[in-house]
Amino acid sequence: MFYVSGDIHGDVNKALAYCKKHSLNSDDTIILLGDVGINYFGNDNGDKDRKEALNMCGAKILCIHGNHEMRPELISTYKRKKQYGGIVMLEEEYPNITFAIDGEIYDIAGNRAIVIGGAYSVDKYYRIQRGLKWFSDEQPSAEIKQKIENTLETCDWDIDIVFSHTCPEKYIPRECFLPMIDQSTVDNSTEKWLDSIEDKLSYKRWYCGHWHIDKKIDKIRFIMNDLELIERM
Repeated sequence: MFYVSGDIHGDVNKALAYCKKHSLNSDDTIILLGDVGINYFGNDNGDKDRKEALNMCGAKILCIHGNHEMRPELISTYKRKKQYGGIVMLEEEYPNITFAIDGEIYDIAGNRAIVIGGAYSVDKYYRIQRGLKWFSDEQPSAEIKQKIENTLETCDWDIDIVFSHTCPEKYIPRECFLPMIDQSTVDNSTEKWLDSIEDKLSYKRWYCGHWHIDKKIDKIRFIMNDLELIERM
């Protein structure tokens, strides 16, 4: 079975609770929609305890890239492997945790699913001023965007599922805006680009995290704390 949920920000207990509540095992996969929080420190041991716990949670974990973590491509211990009908990245020490690659198409419960990670961090300057980690490649680059568009072109802009970290601009849940953030300083270029993708794309369901809300509007499903079963569409 395949399930999807939102950002856990290093709180592995959320994934453990999902597995316990739904009696998930190694035949099942939970897709986390970014900001998993296990690639914050890179190659040092700061992430080790969380990775060990998540690797042993019971189910397999397929992670989307968020904006509060390093890209696995930049961490030397990650290798590429064929899984879910596409290429993923994983560390041999933690075989039950994989990271999806932006622009790859995966077979998820018999559905063709494309992955689009990344977003802008509204807490960017807060983190920089306090010496916390901020990742300059948190948003998809021009090269990644082109790869995604090329992939969709080969599919005639017809896909079953989109898994992204953030959402198209037209669907931004403005009720989630933080009152202390000046929205004129926020870079919505990724969301605007996703708008152009969504306008052209024929799809059945679009899942996104990032906004810390559980909500459905049109074919867009925001997930934070829910765990939703993915069936053949």
